[in-house]
Amino acid sequence: MAFKINPPATGATGTTTGTGTIIQPASNNGPRPSTGPKPAFTPRSPRPFPPRDRNFGNRDDKDGVRLNERIRVPQVRLIDEKGEQVGIVETRAALQMARDRGLDLMEVSPNAQPPVCKICDYGKHKYEKKKKEHQARKNQVVVKVKEVQLRPNTDQHDLDYKIKNSREFLEEGDKVKFTILFRGREIAHTEPGFKLVAEVIERLKDVGIVEAPAKLEGKKLIMIMAPNPAAKKK
Repeated sequence: MAFKINPPATGATGTTTGTGTIIQPASNNGPRPSTGPKPAFTPRSPRPFPPRDRNFGNRDDKDGVRLNERIRVPQVRLIDEKGEQVGIVETRAALQMARDRGLDLMEVSPNAQPPVCKICDYGKHKYEKKKKEHQARKNQVVVKVKEVQLRPNTDQHDLDYKIKNSREFLEEGDKVKFTILFRGREIAHTEPGFKLVAEVIERLKDVGIVEAPAKLEGKKLIMIMAPNPAAKKK
């Protein structure tokens, strides 16, 4: 098999053999091509970073409250820690007042012109806010809807038992949803269902009022009763 012999590269020496050319690198002592003068190094000016907010790590983003250095407007209407009006002051001066007292400058009305800010302890303010919200949820009345299922031909003993339970639900402040289910051909004769609803209303009228009158939805007759406010006053 024959081999192709390549000529040696420019600037290098080599010897030819039967199998090819052995290339020897050129000497490093020769002059290098000139690339021109190097440009002078110009240091880049430092970027103007905004001042660090010492409350950034403790700031609740969900509240969207601006604190201290995050308040970027030139002037604010200031309220001191005692709740007294200080007036319109420079934001830097208001922030310095808060720092001197070991407190925070909190923006309370950002849409005002100028924005209203208050000097306060933000950690304490946040704790008291959560405490009030917890107390409000604790005092909130949660109304539940209890469902009682009946049949058009429910026997009297079963009806008495379910009306007794419904009375307890209404006295506890819950609503009661009565559902009368019709099966098969019973849907063609809904009179017994409406008659049963009328009996339930009559027996519970002292503790409940009709919130949603009886209404036929498919094969179900549904009626909702709510606690009677007059019964609670008694």
